[in-house]
Amino acid sequence: MPRTEKRTVEAGILAMNRGQANLSNWTSKIRSVIESVFFRWGFVIVLIGFLLGRAYILSNILPFALPFFAAVYVMKREKTALAFLALIGGALTVSLENTAFTFASIFMFFVYNLFFAKFTKKIIGLVPFQVFLSALTAHLIVVYFTEQSLVLYDVFISTIEAGLSFVLTMIFLQSVPLLTERKGKQQPLETEEIVCLIILLASVLTGTTDWYIYGLSVQHIFTRYLVLISAFTAGAAIGSTVGVVTGLILSLANVASLYQLSLLAFSGLLGGMLKEGKRIGVGLGLLIGTSLITLYVDKQADIAITLLESVAAIGIFLFTPKFLLDKLARFVPGTVENSADQQQYLRKMRDVTSQKIARFANVFQALSNSFSTYGYVQEMDKEEQIDLFLEHVTKKTCNNCFKKDQCWSVKPEQTYEYMKEIMAQTEEGTLARNRKFHKEWSKHCMRASQVMDVVDRDLMHFYNDQEMRRQMRENRRLVAEQLQGVSKVMENFAKEIQREKENHQVQEEQIIESLRSFGVEIGNVDIYCLDQGNVDIEMTIPNVSNERGECEKLIAPMLSDILKETVFVVREERSPYPHGMSTVSFGSAKTFSVDTGIATAAMGGGLLSGDSYSTMELGAGKYALAISDGMGNGERAHMESKETLKLLQKILQSGIQETIAIKAINSILSLRTTEEIFTTLDLAMVDLRDATAKFIKVGSTPSFVKRGDRVIKVEGSNLPIGIIEDFEVDVISEQLKSGDLLIMMSDGIFEGPKHVENHDAWMKRKIKEIQTQDPQEIADILIEEVIRSRGGFIEDDMTVVVAKIEKNMPKWATIPIASKQIQ
Repeated sequence: MPRTEKRTVEAGILAMNRGQANLSNWTSKIRSVIESVFFRWGFVIVLIGFLLGRAYILSNILPFALPFFAAVYVMKREKTALAFLALIGGALTVSLENTAFTFASIFMFFVYNLFFAKFTKKIIGLVPFQVFLSALTAHLIVVYFTEQSLVLYDVFISTIEAGLSFVLTMIFLQSVPLLTERKGKQQPLETEEIVCLIILLASVLTGTTDWYIYGLSVQHIFTRYLVLISAFTAGAAIGSTVGVVTGLILSLANVASLYQLSLLAFSGLLGGMLKEGKRIGVGLGLLIGTSLITLYVDKQADIAITLLESVAAIGIFLFTPKFLLDKLARFVPGTVENSADQQQYLRKMRDVTSQKIARFANVFQALSNSFSTYGYVQEMDKEEQIDLFLEHVTKKTCNNCFKKDQCWSVKPEQTYEYMKEIMAQTEEGTLARNRKFHKEWSKHCMRASQVMDVVDRDLMHFYNDQEMRRQMRENRRLVAEQLQGVSKVMENFAKEIQREKENHQVQEEQIIESLRSFGVEIGNVDIYCLDQGNVDIEMTIPNVSNERGECEKLIAPMLSDILKETVFVVREERSPYPHGMSTVSFGSAKTFSVDTGIATAAMGGGLLSGDSYSTMELGAGKYALAISDGMGNGERAHMESKETLKLLQKILQSGIQETIAIKAINSILSLRTTEEIFTTLDLAMVDLRDATAKFIKVGSTPSFVKRGDRVIKVEGSNLPIGIIEDFEVDVISEQLKSGDLLIMMSDGIFEGPKHVENHDAWMKRKIKEIQTQDPQEIADILIEEVIRSRGGFIEDDMTVVVAKIEKNMPKWATIPIASKQIQ
């Protein structure tokens, strides 16, 4: 392409983009101006007030003007003057009598307001009573002055009018704010608010009763337009409701328009049912509805006028901006636009929550990095410590000595060796008895005794100070690791919050089709997750279809075949009604299961053992078994071991990695007391999805895995919790199989047999000789064997935990059905 043509094309594209931007800006400006005119300047109030000032029912009852004025006075007091002028202007276009009544009713409203003022500001519920009295008094006064008399009929009509004003006031108090206020975040309308808004709009359209354009009724055009909008945005139910309410109010204004009730209701119903055809479908429903009802009511009537009115309403409807219809649909519960708006709000709240948690995670990560950086100081070796201490000694003794240069410049190596020897002998406690070294050192140094005194006095302080610094570094490192673990948990939690419910509509339809083709009656299917090993499905099923456990016996096996993994009933909520619908949740069954047996005995046959045990099911399909042995026996040891397992369970359930959890427990127990209290911990975590096991042994005895005739020993080399603050947790991994027996025990069992030199061989032999496969029987047999070897005496706390790993077999076999696998 020539360069000139290329520049021309680029210029054209830029001009087009600029034109689109200008058009968008002009559209936004026009929309902003319209919103300002309608809401800020109060044009909506003027328009509604003018039409309601003209509105009447049964030719002489005017119940609309005063309720609207009272609602504006209470809700939008700054627009009261506009409402008054609009109502008077509308009444003037009808008759002087209407004008007089409107003015009189508003005047009496202010008169009664002098009495109600102290209540009305606090209790809006009193406003309808104020309107009732104002309308009744004004009507009686106007009738008396115009006819110079009052009869019972006038009182009756006045009471009816005041009663209608009373009801309309309660309706307008709810509906006027919906049309006059413009808020940033709009909430969906309740059903009562929608009905009140429809009544207000229908009352407004009553003010157009006598308006015609080329023989077409403006009232009929706009009432049908209102039905079209309702049917298109909210569906058949709301469309027909709008038709009924609007037609009823129009028929009250003119009895001859009673057929409009059925016409508008039927048109709204048809339009809503044809909503899938977009605007054309809704318009077609209006044409069909108006034609059929008009022919049915009076076959001789001029159907052409009715069709032209419907065509005019459809024309206005077709030219209505899409953004306006979408905005209206957001206020109606159950619509797609409303659901999307709610989902957007929920996503925003979810994102805000996730961001806050992520920020907290970053704070903990920053704290962890800060502790790691500040606490990371390379530990000095022995030579560096000696040099540092000797520097400290020379500052106190050699700096003021006149022979300093001779010692440290002429004979530095010899002086350094002498002082190292002084340090070594001071540590060993042999310096005072070594006379020969005293003589040699005295010949070498003029301040021999002073140097030895300083070394003897300050050496232990120096080592204590170095130990304290080392402990502080280790504490910082432990805190950094724990903060890192908390940060990781919060980060994972933030990621989980970000996950949305996936759209599984296709899979839901496949499951419904597959089950129904098999003859299973189900109401609804909701799929929340289809991940392997984490299936989450919810169904609604008739109570009659689940009287004999069909969910467990039939539906779950069929789902297992469809999803190609074992599915079982997680929970079931039955309807209290005989023919109601039950809600049943299905989930993935674990590949493996754990059956446990536990036996324990306290020292001397007491009631309180220093050993504690725990079996806990953690999230993500993990099962944990733990034994803790507190130092010594009795209540104190029991409390220490129990506290260790309680901390372990809480930390593991929070999602923190097991090695970090154990280090956290170690630091907590180490810092909690100054006494020497040690606790062992034997932890086994079994993954129920693939039967892999992780063993963490902190000062505990070996564990054993019995697989057929083989006995596998599992042991670790970690020191008990609380002895040292810094230790590396060794994790031993083992792949278990179905039928394996995992046997964990405290030292009272492992080291309990009397006159046994090789405890490993003795325990392996006893485990191998056991014939039963029941975990509880194995635990009882082992503890009984140890007690028998001691002649019936229990000389230490004993605890043994046995777990059997089994392949999880579903109770009911999979039922194959003719369906493709769900993807």
